[in-house]
Amino acid sequence: MSGVLNLVSAGPGFADMIVPRAEAALRDSDVIVAYELYLRWIAPWLDGKEIHTPPLTQERERALLAIAKARAGAKVALISSGDIGIYAMAALAFEEMRDDDTYAVNVIPGITSANACASLLGSPLSHDFATLSLSDLLCPWEWIEHRARHIAQADLACVLYNVQSAGRREGVYRILKLMLESKAPHTLCGVVRNAYRPEQQVAIHRLDELPSLQFDMLTTIVIGNRFTQRKRDWIFTPRGYNDWAADAAPAATAGTTDGDALPDAAVWVFSGTGDGNALAAAAAAQGHPVVVSTATEYGGGIAQRDCPGATVWAGRHGVEARRQALQRSRARVLLDATHPYATVISAQLMALSRELGIPYLRYERPSALTPSAAGPGISLCVSIAQAAEAAIAHGKRIFLATGSKDLAGFLQAPGAARRDWFARVTAEPEFVQRALDLGIPRQQLCAMQGPFSQGFNEALWRDWRIDCVVTKDSGDAGGYGAKAAAARALGIPLIVVQRPALAYPLAVDNIDAALRQLAAWNAQEPAAAAAERKA
Repeated sequence: MSGVLNLVSAGPGFADMIVPRAEAALRDSDVIVAYELYLRWIAPWLDGKEIHTPPLTQERERALLAIAKARAGAKVALISSGDIGIYAMAALAFEEMRDDDTYAVNVIPGITSANACASLLGSPLSHDFATLSLSDLLCPWEWIEHRARHIAQADLACVLYNVQSAGRREGVYRILKLMLESKAPHTLCGVVRNAYRPEQQVAIHRLDELPSLQFDMLTTIVIGNRFTQRKRDWIFTPRGYNDWAADAAPAATAGTTDGDALPDAAVWVFSGTGDGNALAAAAAAQGHPVVVSTATEYGGGIAQRDCPGATVWAGRHGVEARRQALQRSRARVLLDATHPYATVISAQLMALSRELGIPYLRYERPSALTPSAAGPGISLCVSIAQAAEAAIAHGKRIFLATGSKDLAGFLQAPGAARRDWFARVTAEPEFVQRALDLGIPRQQLCAMQGPFSQGFNEALWRDWRIDCVVTKDSGDAGGYGAKAAAARALGIPLIVVQRPALAYPLAVDNIDAALRQLAAWNAQEPAAAAAERKA
């Protein structure tokens, strides 16, 4: 008598989310083959069954065992979590099946991890989306990165499976970096752990917050697209995108320009900081055509005021928009004067420089730290995670002067719930909302544009009874000296996140040196190219 092989999907982990057809297949089966964890989900249908539980990592052995039992005439249920046909056991069963096998095969679909996590977040997968496993056990890592790059360039919503394991820590951060090369940093995302299982955790973040978080194999990441929106405590992606081009166009501030009105053969200064704007103003004063690119409307308004003679291009442009604008306007030089911690945009600009053959110069504001800076009261950390651990160990009322992007790395660190958190963010509505969404009370939030004086810092921290301060090495231009002096005067521990290291092809630390390099490039410019540019 011919047997039966039921390929059964157990869903995300609760019995009430197992579909009726899966229940029927379990009741009808004589033999159950499953990873032991799955048995607790299907316990109501196990009485009287022959049960086999080869351990984790023995997936092929499970498939071969189920097939052998079916060939012998038994009715067998091979179990997977989620949907058995998605990153699961069905493919292995079909691989090991022979064309001359006579047992019946039933594939019973189930609720996938993508579906389960999306339901906990709202409706982020309502339009085109992709799934991507970050496990390189069965797929070369180069392929994973290649697919991630194309998902990001297409701006598809996506679900990342097998996010992080004990032996595979860094891969997810490489994928998030690829996503940030083409997707906007404010793209809404969801992080779900143990969906529909005990200890379930659900959180909503911006894409640029994810690199500061820690994950594991029980975590699934859902990344939206440019149209994904927030409504109450949910995110959703509209079913229709209407006018893609109009919706995708970056917003411009008063006095700024769009991509079709950019000056030809200009020096492009990627700014957003006061010293970056000073560099752009100095270049414009020397007669260079200058475009100042800023990430926000607020920054665009400041650049319009502080950079007379320059053209301002403001908004959240992705790498493809930058590529097209640089090519269309025949950009002559890329001056990277972004914040010392804006490593994603710096990496993008260096890549565009190589790809388009445009000279690149990094303006890096001088560090405020010296080899002796790690003295009494000052702790140097190499990452946000390390800084969060140190802050929780040192203080109970902790002030974060690190910017809004990294708040999640502190507020979701182990032990963070037992501390009172205070923060200062730029007075942009989205930055304020981000802090509120992460749980910082309104009365513990300072929304102001820096830098701030030592006296202001002292007064604020004294009134709030702060006992630990976390900041970055933003240099004197970013107010580091005033923060360090205030912490020292109040006897408060100061935790400093050190600058990330990037291999810049050419870098300077003052405006005069940057202007000299511009002059040198001008002198090297072929006469024909110079004549064409002036014409």
